[in-house]
Amino acid sequence: MKIYGSTISPFVRKAVVFAEEKGLAVELVPTAPGDTSPAFRAISPFGQIPALVDGDYTLADSTAIVTYLEAKHAEPALIPADPQARGRVIWFDELADTIVFGVGRAMLFNRVVGPLFRGGAGDAAVADAAERDQWPAILAYVNGAIGGRAFLVGDTLTLADIAIASAFGSALHACAPVDAAAYPDLARYLDAMLARPAFATRLAGERAFIQRAREKVSA
Repeated sequence: MKIYGSTISPFVRKAVVFAEEKGLAVELVPTAPGDTSPAFRAISPFGQIPALVDGDYTLADSTAIVTYLEAKHAEPALIPADPQARGRVIWFDELADTIVFGVGRAMLFNRVVGPLFRGGAGDAAVADAAERDQWPAILAYVNGAIGGRAFLVGDTLTLADIAIASAFGSALHACAPVDAAAYPDLARYLDAMLARPAFATRLAGERAFIQRAREKVSA
């Protein structure tokens, strides 16, 4: 099974980690969003990452991919069958994609992706405003949602945890670490989630990649 993209993207990381937490072997094919090659556009018509190839089956979009993988590989279950639990998991998946990374994107693209990989200066004011004005409400909400528990929904890992941790993993490449004094439950939760092997290996590679890019730009 192949997943196309870069795990600096929280959507790609979500799909890769989801597959690996199910014990599936994944080959990550490095691909930039918007890649126009005919081979990639045959898989992802609008250039979205991630995109999946599983045998002769292809699919784009992270939520579509994890839904497919859950249906094909039922165990371990990462999207619960219980209606209320499933609803909460999908809520956190949506929150991660649109709210957490909606703000995280402003920081990541203006502080990391634009300056280091796209040859632009980035808009520091946009990034600063996102971190100052919008990020604290997100930190407070997720801190309260996790409380003293290990997982966001139920007592086992679910897509909710994978999606939220993926969104934070990308944002934290471009902003201050979570203040453990102000948001102790969130800090503890993210430390545990991002230390899981499927996350830790990817994040270490991303940090090294970003550091090499910084050194190249400053040389």
